[in-house]
Amino acid sequence: MDLMIFTTAPWLNVQAIFDGIMIGAVFSLIAYGMALIWGVMKIINVCQGEYVILGGYITFYLYNTYGINPLYTIPAASLFVFLVSFAIYKLVIVKVIERDLFVSILATFGLSIIIQQLMNTIFGADVEVAQSGLGTEFLFDNMVTVPVTRVFSLIIAVLVAAIVVIFMHYSKLGRAIRATSQNKRAAKVLGVDTDKVYGYTYAINGAICGVAGSLVAMTFTLHPYIGLPYTIRSFMIVITAGLGNFAAIITSGMGLGILEQYADYIIGTQFRIGFVFLLLVFIIIWRSRKLLKKREYLK
Repeated sequence: MDLMIFTTAPWLNVQAIFDGIMIGAVFSLIAYGMALIWGVMKIINVCQGEYVILGGYITFYLYNTYGINPLYTIPAASLFVFLVSFAIYKLVIVKVIERDLFVSILATFGLSIIIQQLMNTIFGADVEVAQSGLGTEFLFDNMVTVPVTRVFSLIIAVLVAAIVVIFMHYSKLGRAIRATSQNKRAAKVLGVDTDKVYGYTYAINGAICGVAGSLVAMTFTLHPYIGLPYTIRSFMIVITAGLGNFAAIITSGMGLGILEQYADYIIGTQFRIGFVFLLLVFIIIWRSRKLLKKREYLK
């Protein structure tokens, strides 16, 4: 696509920014969950995207089987992935949490493969979508289209993020999670059950992914093997924003969404995932150089 189209048709810029912000909010929500368990448990959850798709399939199952509007299935999807995540923590994660970071990467990568195969067996390999029926609005003399589902996703993502932040700051469990992330040994001395904290932290991440999965089911498409791009997006956002920086996670997530929309226009939708992986390479190189300069400065 000719880049001059963005000057001759300036409304494309507005469309890309609108769409990028709306889908970027969902990316930010998923990334916040990854940042939460990375910061507290010191593990990188490679099966993050699979939890998202699993939540999406719960929404699709309730919609397709019982005719429930996808808008009303979000709590069920969140609760289901919460329980699955808690069970996985008790069966697998608890055994690798004190090990080297690379061990947790291998363990969660194995979990991602298992979850993919289970979803393929249970739900099939067809591409699915849950229709919310909210329709589309047109702005600026029909020059910009705004799917109402994406607006709804933006609102829900912001609302859930706000609930999680309030929970982390004002609830007893939230304070225990924050204390454990800052100093696990000191938290234990003060009577914090760190194993319980780790279990609930991992499950809360699952609940967040369940909400995001419902939004993905309504906004994009579902496939058993499409979880990896969401994991990659989350990883990119976290390493760009840093752990514990919620505002930066939101900014990075929305920035990624806008970049992807421009990539859609410039190189085509079929190369969108390739663009995401290429961007990951550049971000890792940039982050590595930045850390290297910091180490040289400290010397």
